[in-house]
Amino acid sequence: MKKHSALLLLTLIFVLLAGCGTAPAKDPAPAASSSTESEPTATDSSTPIKIATDASYAPMEFMDLDQVKGFDIDFIDAVMKQAGLTYEVTNTGWDTMLESVRQGTEYQAGVSSVSITDERKESYSFSLPYFESTNVIMVKEGSDIKSALDLKDKKVAVQNGTTADILMSGIMGKDSANLSRFESNALALLELDNGGADAVVADIAIVREYIKNNPDKKLVSITDPDNFDSEYYGILYPKDSELKAKLDPAIQTIIDNGTYAEIYKKWFGEEPDLTNLKAAMAKG
Repeated sequence: MKKHSALLLLTLIFVLLAGCGTAPAKDPAPAASSSTESEPTATDSSTPIKIATDASYAPMEFMDLDQVKGFDIDFIDAVMKQAGLTYEVTNTGWDTMLESVRQGTEYQAGVSSVSITDERKESYSFSLPYFESTNVIMVKEGSDIKSALDLKDKKVAVQNGTTADILMSGIMGKDSANLSRFESNALALLELDNGGADAVVADIAIVREYIKNNPDKKLVSITDPDNFDSEYYGILYPKDSELKAKLDPAIQTIIDNGTYAEIYKKWFGEEPDLTNLKAAMAKG
C-alpha cells in the first residue's frame, strides 16, 4: 500500500505541475488609480462631470421624491448637452457644495443659485452670469417693515453664507443677536412661520415661490433696490477650472437660440427680460 500510494502521489504532482505550465497567465491586477487620475476633467468625456447642488431653493432646485428638479437643473442640462458633456447632479447641501467644489476633488462644479461676488471670486471661478436676481424681504401681512433699514432692530432669519447673510450682517452687524443664520432657507422660513423671526431675507425667486405655494400664511414680499442691488448667478467651479472655457460658449448659445427663454417660462410663467443679464454677460 505504501508503494502504490507513493507512486500515485508522484503521478498526481506531475499532473498538477503540467497543468500549471499550460494554463493561460492571468492579466496582472490593475494598479490603484491616483486621486488625480480618477478625477474627471473638462477633457475627460468618458467620465460624467459631477455637479453639486443644494436642493432647497424651489423653484431653482428642489427634491421631488428622489430626483433633483428646478430651473437650475433644466438650465444645466441644456448647457451640458450643448457642450456635449455627460454629467450627474447630487444634492449635497450648501456648505458641502461650497467646500467640495472649492477643493475640486469630488465635485467639479456647483449649480445652486450661487451669486457671483468679488469675495467668492477669490476662492472660485465662475461661468458667465446666467440669471438676474435680487434679495427681497418676506414678512407677514400687517408688518410695519417697509425696507431693509427697518430690519435693524428686528429679528431676521437668513441662510448662512448667502448674500442675504452678507447684506444683513452689514445692516444689522455681523454679531447681532437678532440675526439668525440657518443651514437652509427652508429652516429660515420655518422660523418666520413659528414666530421666531419678524422677517426672512432671501432671493426673490425663492420668496415668491414660497408665498405662491402658501397663500394661507398671509405673507408678502418687499423689494428694496436702494439697499439690495441686482445679483447674477453663475455656475461655480474650482479656481481656474477648464470647464469654464467649455461651458461659457454653451451658455451663450442656449440664451441666443431661445432654449433659455423656454426654460425660464416653464418655471416662472413669463418671458425673461434679458437686458441686464446680457449686459452682465458682456462684461464676462
